[in-house]
Amino acid sequence: MIRSIVSTAVAGLAGFTATKAVLGSRLRTHDSVVRTNHAGYDVSLAEGPAVATGLLAGSLLIEDSRQKAATLLATAAAGGLGAVDDFCESGSSKGLRGHLSALARGQITTGTIKITGIPLASIAAAAILRSRTRPTGLFGSTHSTADRPWYAAAADIVVTGGVIAGSANLFNLLDLRPGRALKAGALTLALTDHDRRVSWAPAGAIAGATAAAWPDDLAGDAMLGDTGANALGAAIGVILAETATPAQRRLILAVLAGLTLASEKVSFTSVIESTPGLREIDSFGREVQ
Repeated sequence: MIRSIVSTAVAGLAGFTATKAVLGSRLRTHDSVVRTNHAGYDVSLAEGPAVATGLLAGSLLIEDSRQKAATLLATAAAGGLGAVDDFCESGSSKGLRGHLSALARGQITTGTIKITGIPLASIAAAAILRSRTRPTGLFGSTHSTADRPWYAAAADIVVTGGVIAGSANLFNLLDLRPGRALKAGALTLALTDHDRRVSWAPAGAIAGATAAAWPDDLAGDAMLGDTGANALGAAIGVILAETATPAQRRLILAVLAGLTLASEKVSFTSVIESTPGLREIDSFGREVQ
C-alpha cells in the first residue's frame, strides 16, 4: 500500500514537472506551433507535446511491467501520430468519414495514418495487458488468458484495443474549447473505480500533467491539439481497460463508437452549450469563450 501511494505521488510529480518544463521551453513561442483558435486568437500547440511528455514521464513510475509497457506504447503512439497530424498535416479531409473517403480514393493523408496507426498500436497495447495472469476468487487464485479459447482471448484484445483507441479519438473530438478535454479527463478519473491499485500511478501521471497544463489551457493561451488530446485519451483508455470487467469494456466500446459516429452528424459544442449542467461545467474557469 505505502509503495503504491509513493509511486502514485512521484508519478504525479513527474507528470507535472515534465509538462511544465516543455511548456516553459522555447517550443512554446516557435512559429511552427502557433495556430489560430475558434475565437480568432493565437494559441500555442506546445501544450500537446508538453502533456504527452508529462504522461510518459509519469507512466515510467507504473509498478507492473506489463501495464507500464502498454501505457507507454499506447500513449507514445497516440501522441506521436497526433503530432504528425498537428505539424505535418496533408490533405483537406476532416473527420472519420473524410479520411476514410480520401483513403478510398487512394489518398493517404496524415489523418489517415493516425486513424489506422492508433488502433493498431492500441491493439498491441491490449495484447500486452490481456496477457497478464490475474488474481480471482476469494483466496487469490490465478488464471491466465491462455486458459480461455483463442477466439475469446482475441475478441477481448480487440475490444480492449477499441476502448483505448476510441478513448484517444473521443478526447481529440472534445478538444474544441479551452479546458474541455482536460475537464473530461478529470471527470473520467473521478468516476473510475480505483479499488484496484493498477489505476493509481497512471491516474497520478494524468493528474500531474493536467494540473500543469490547466492554467494555460483554460486561459486559451495553449491547446492540446491532436498530440496532447490523443495521448491523454489513450492513457485514460488504458486505465478504463484495466479497471473494467469484460462486459463493462464492451459497453464502454459501444458508447465510444456511438459518440464517434454521432460526431459526424452532431456538433458536441452545440449539445454541450444547450444542455444545463454540461454548459456550466464546460465554461467554468474559462477566460476565452
